[in-house]
Amino acid sequence: MERFTISLDASLASQFDALIALRGYRNRSEAVRDLIRTALEDDRQRAAPDGHCVANLSYVYNHHERELSERLTGLQHDHHDLTVAALHSHLDHDNCLESVILKGETVRVRQFADALMAERGVRHGQLNVIALEAEHHHAHDAEGAPHVHYRPAR
Repeated sequence: MERFTISLDASLASQFDALIALRGYRNRSEAVRDLIRTALEDDRQRAAPDGHCVANLSYVYNHHERELSERLTGLQHDHHDLTVAALHSHLDHDNCLESVILKGETVRVRQFADALMAERGVRHGQLNVIALEAEHHHAHDAEGAPHVHYRPAR
């Protein structure tokens, strides 16, 4: 583990300590590591929209909107190669929250998310993307067909 020292004025240090306590970190180092990871991932997503990713697409919609539930389900089925899982929750008499886990080429994941969030009646859409990198190629099946495993980028 590599160590480094930073200097903060008293006000910023106090605010940071309050944030650490609010979020439940045990110490400043854990909080700084998470901040750095978040900054690196944000930068990676801006710099390299190609490649593969895993993502969570969450959105709220009014289930009374004419045929919207069917259109959303249809979009997920049309992109079954990207859709890993979906969670549906009823918020009240009118609104539903869905969270869809996606995995695939980053460009295609973003296109799918944009298309789904653009559907009339979908509100509060948010896409959280995590870049993946190829870990290794190998075969599992009897025919020996090679495939790639992906892991979160470091």
